Amino acid sequence: MSKKVKIDTGIGLYSFGCILAIVISYDIRHSVLWAILHGVLSWVYVLYHVLVTHGLLKMYYN
Repeated sequence: MSKKVKIDTGIGLYSFGCILAIVISYDIRHSVLWAILHGVLSWVYVLYHVLVTHGLLKMYYN
């Protein structure tokens, strides 16, 4: 029997969302701890940031 080995390159939607969330968070807050937390939340934070930035949720924060 031969074994099949899967090599994960880390290039995928989950990894991209994580990196994007970290970059956005660090750019705004300049905090590594917040960036790590937002990296764990990944796409949830990215979508939240887009909604707040483009005014879709601004009505709730004013």
